Amino acid sequence: MKYILALDQGTTSSRAIVFDNKGQIVSCAQQEIRQIYPKDGWVEHDPNDILSSQLGVIAESLVRAGITAEDIAAVGITNQRETTVVWDRKTGKPVYNAIVWQCRRTTEFCDSLRADGMQSFIYDRTGLRIDAYFSATKLMWILDHVPDARSRAERGELCFGTVDTFLMWHLSKGKIFATDYTNASRTMLFNIHKLCWDDELLQLFRIPKQMLPEVRPSGYKYGYADVTMLGARVPLCAAVGDQQSALFGQLCLEEGSMKNTYGTGCFLLMNAGKYPRRTFVSTDQDGLRTEGLITTVAAGLDDAPQYALEGSVFMGGATIQWLRDEMRMLTSAADSERYALRVKDTNGVYLVPAFVGLGAPYWDSNVRGAVFGLTRGATKEHFVRAALESIAYQVYDVAKAMEQAIHSPITSLNVDGGGSVNDFLMQFQADILRAKVVRPKVRESTALGACYLAGLTVGYFDGIEQIKQNRQTERVFEPTMDEATRTKSVQGWRDCIRLLHRW
Repeated sequence: MKYILALDQGTTSSRAIVFDNKGQIVSCAQQEIRQIYPKDGWVEHDPNDILSSQLGVIAESLVRAGITAEDIAAVGITNQRETTVVWDRKTGKPVYNAIVWQCRRTTEFCDSLRADGMQSFIYDRTGLRIDAYFSATKLMWILDHVPDARSRAERGELCFGTVDTFLMWHLSKGKIFATDYTNASRTMLFNIHKLCWDDELLQLFRIPKQMLPEVRPSGYKYGYADVTMLGARVPLCAAVGDQQSALFGQLCLEEGSMKNTYGTGCFLLMNAGKYPRRTFVSTDQDGLRTEGLITTVAAGLDDAPQYALEGSVFMGGATIQWLRDEMRMLTSAADSERYALRVKDTNGVYLVPAFVGLGAPYWDSNVRGAVFGLTRGATKEHFVRAALESIAYQVYDVAKAMEQAIHSPITSLNVDGGGSVNDFLMQFQADILRAKVVRPKVRESTALGACYLAGLTVGYFDGIEQIKQNRQTERVFEPTMDEATRTKSVQGWRDCIRLLHRW
């Protein structure tokens, strides 16, 4: 019996999951990767940590499944998006650490682009808001600050890639230098209408075109892993950004279907169909400005992909990780639910975890985190509950922007990711959204999307209808909060956001 191996390289860990023909998990291995914080607001990874951890979990997952690489029909790769790696084309050696999507070092340059009136120009081509979140300014920073990097890039000696490209290059021993539409669409260098690197954007950011990978559909036979890397010549048949992979894994294949992934950040995606949708800037009566959502390319198997609306929350599970590691309020992330359930509410405490600014729908890089409503009666339990609720409130803000974009209320939200196992968080999310929250039995939707794309590419799965039959729902959370409480809770959160912007 053959299997599909999905590589899920995320922000805080690398994983490898072996799936069978029913889309069920046969084995899984995970290894955390080191986080590097050179300065306030800067976030990096060592690319060698990414590669070595991914190779390590591949070997472990095969051992756990009792199989060898010969039993793998195809490999699918899904990855943290926007994270930027530059390496030597001959040796594969990185010229600098990977600059992670969370990193804010290029915020001032992004501010200058907006001041120069470049937002419409960039949005019209890429579907993205100008933000340090995306890859273009990170790549530009490396070329400007690493000695000889720009001249070497212009001579064709350096490669740029997101993590999928870096992994495929190394797994194939340099034979594959490619990415997919979903990852390319997150660089702020890719024209999502023409599906190609945009020459004018490359000129704006001073990026040599020769250092960019070729771009293919998410499900595509990219080539083969070298036998010395995996133990067999296994086809690499999918590369896809983690959030688009989760959208595919949740089978949100019809226009209007949507999912939210509760990972390091939170990422709410809606299938927007065959054509990109525009969203608009708005300002409420108190001067609170929202810049809406971004448009991105959804995962697909051909050169005519669908599009998606997306709202990104920078601090999701990372907020709970902060409570555990920096604040030392928790022994493990799972403790957060237990503490939250010890109290009936937050006692008026609100946490706004804008540690690296606010993502959608505000797109404000300059604000920072704050706590509101502290009294002598506030306890650790209230603080932990407020941290969990902050995740749901941020998702609520994005969902409201999506409702505005599609002119229709959201009635159902598919969920996945590590945070989706927290029953308190899922129930609170359903309550403030006034929508049912659907949690699948297999919650590894990100890896499952890469599995489906790779399997469909090599004919391991017969088609979409077969994988639809695989889906099983584990639990549905229905809203139970009374309307008065919901309104008061949401209004308190919105007041905090307004105060934070003024501060």
